[in-house]
Amino acid sequence: MSDTISNTQSKISSLTSHDIQIDVISDYIGQQATEKNNDQQFVFSYTITVSNQSAYTVQLLNRHWLITDANGETHTVTGEGVIGKQPHISAGESFTYTSGCVLKSPLGNMQGHYQMQCSNGQLIQVDIPLFRLAKPNILN
Repeated sequence: MSDTISNTQSKISSLTSHDIQIDVISDYIGQQATEKNNDQQFVFSYTITVSNQSAYTVQLLNRHWLITDANGETHTVTGEGVIGKQPHISAGESFTYTSGCVLKSPLGNMQGHYQMQCSNGQLIQVDIPLFRLAKPNILN
């Protein structure tokens, strides 16, 4: 989605757990909004930076998302890695990626967690902060 122009950018959401900091910026991609069979679709992108502030190299193994739209519909998305990768992030390093989400309403949110494995073998759950997906001017 990096070749599209965003209409608005949301404030950064940030959360640190197990010395792994997660920063999120979300964008509304108005150029890709569509309507199918009277069902509107609102397209958003989000960019996440995973910063390893621990003493160990970590590998991002799995993701778990809870996506909620303004109609109260929720969807759970789980899977291996992110954007087709299971990155290793060395101590003091960061990994950034951009992905997307389609909602049936102009407002919603996402939250979740990553399962990671430390180089010492420990499995950890790293929380992803709740962040808003919003069409411009939808909120005061």
